Amino acid sequence: MTKISQKEAVFQAVKNVCGEQDSYTPSKEQRAQVNAILFEGFRSGTIELDREFSDTDLKSYVSGLQSNWLRKDKRLNGGVSYVAKNPGSRAGSGDASLKAMRALLTTLTTEEEKSEVQGYIDARIQEINASKVKAKPVDFSALPADLAAKFQK
Repeated sequence: MTKISQKEAVFQAVKNVCGEQDSYTPSKEQRAQVNAILFEGFRSGTIELDREFSDTDLKSYVSGLQSNWLRKDKRLNGGVSYVAKNPGSRAGSGDASLKAMRALLTTLTTEEEKSEVQGYIDARIQEINASKVKAKPVDFSALPADLAAKFQK
């Protein structure tokens, strides 16, 4: 039996429930129908799933999955490219040092201690972000002549 991807399953379920449209904004009832279709697809094994969920957890997962693809799938959102609302809000989430400092921060009680640790956290985030920055080439021919002459190397 061939399994379909989660993205494709959401697209097909939304299209089946809401009909053919350019952009989809399902009502509460339609979202519930889509969730039921996806839930059954996961339980029957027709949709790809990497791990097992309890029924309660799967219902929650399916709801979030639908919301995710309604925002990100261009076939469902009217062809709009997805842009994160808070880019960088997960900065350093994989960094062990930052995790430890954030855990320490939650245990502290005085403002002085908290601000000291927060300073270290902020510095580490800047280090991480600085290592990710890629230098973008500058088209000096598009700059005004005086700026190009001053900054061109």
